Amino acid sequence: MSQSEFKKDALRYHAEPRPGKLSIEISTAAETQRDLSLAYSPGVAEPVRAIAADPEAAYQYTTKGNLVGVISNGSAILGLGNLGALASKPVMEGKALLFKRFANIDSIDIEVDTQDVDEFVQTVERIALTFGGINLEDIKAPECFEIERQLIERCNIPVFHDDQHGTAIVTVAGMLNALEIANKPIGEARLVCLGAGAAAISCCRLLKAAGMKPENILMLDRKGVISRGRDGLNKYKEEFAVETDRRTLADAVKDADIFLGLSGPDLFSADLLKTMAPQPIVFACSNPDPEILPEVAREARPDVIMATGRSDYPNQVNNVLGFPFIFRGALDVRASAINEEMKLAAAKAIGELARLPVPEEILQAYDVKEMSFGPEYIIPKPIDGRLLNTVAGAVARAAVDSGVAHAPLPDQYKATI
Repeated sequence: MSQSEFKKDALRYHAEPRPGKLSIEISTAAETQRDLSLAYSPGVAEPVRAIAADPEAAYQYTTKGNLVGVISNGSAILGLGNLGALASKPVMEGKALLFKRFANIDSIDIEVDTQDVDEFVQTVERIALTFGGINLEDIKAPECFEIERQLIERCNIPVFHDDQHGTAIVTVAGMLNALEIANKPIGEARLVCLGAGAAAISCCRLLKAAGMKPENILMLDRKGVISRGRDGLNKYKEEFAVETDRRTLADAVKDADIFLGLSGPDLFSADLLKTMAPQPIVFACSNPDPEILPEVAREARPDVIMATGRSDYPNQVNNVLGFPFIFRGALDVRASAINEEMKLAAAKAIGELARLPVPEEILQAYDVKEMSFGPEYIIPKPIDGRLLNTVAGAVARAAVDSGVAHAPLPDQYKATI
């Protein structure tokens, strides 16, 4: 299919059979006069009084417990940049579609027409009680860090910026498996991260939580290696400043075990890859065009373990492996936050699933005869139905164990322990 044909199909998909990708359905009886009197006046007064007496009753009598707000200001839409709040609406509707498709979570997309941090935070804070959780999306760095921080402090429901943490969770899941295959302990592995935005910083934070040593992480922005004493670093980049005499990407990747690309297309060459340590691990996650194409990488280094953000290559780093199930687990135990313990539990659960035998229906869906844990399969496929209970259960248990759950662990997750 040509690019022009794909564009036409994409526009047609969003326009037909009616504009958009979502609708609202009635979930209870609304046929008789009695139904209507119970749904609205006078019957609705009873749950109103119950919630006024006990706010927790909102989880029993309203959609709050299974409702996520998908919220953006459009300041960093996909790879398209700062195109504004309204232009982000198709993406937010798409995110809501994925919540429903993969985890049966109802979502409402909200586009906030401001790029002022305080205005955005105040707007979301004032509507937060509507939801059981908030998924922030497509908000540019460094503002996204401050927005998320403030909302986590002000809201008593999970607030999760998926561009940061969803990418990080799936990346760490695959990275732990790649390190296992390459027989490289995470505490000894040396990583080079090209990119210093929201996803890069979150990935490196979660890798540290998983056991990677801070001194073994070299992060680069447009000016080169983020080193101690370098001028002009914001507080988020300063967190990854290390004492080193390496300044360029070529300096950084020499003998490195891992290259993590969260930057732009074609920024990592075959010549640079050749200088890495044996069995190099390359996560080239710029999308749709990675920092280095897998075929170029494999020609330069046949021993490479490779992942990208693309579905047409093995080992896709895809956020849909994470966020629907993370929120499912968090909602099911009424978690007040999605903390580091829950994120790491999700990453480990996703990674461990890739080590299990692959069901026949997945092999058929991908038209392959065999798929097993190894360099070509370190990350599960998004259609793997086991993700729901496996990841949601791990997240729910971590919420209970870390003290942020306000409801007991559901029985279906006890069976997955």
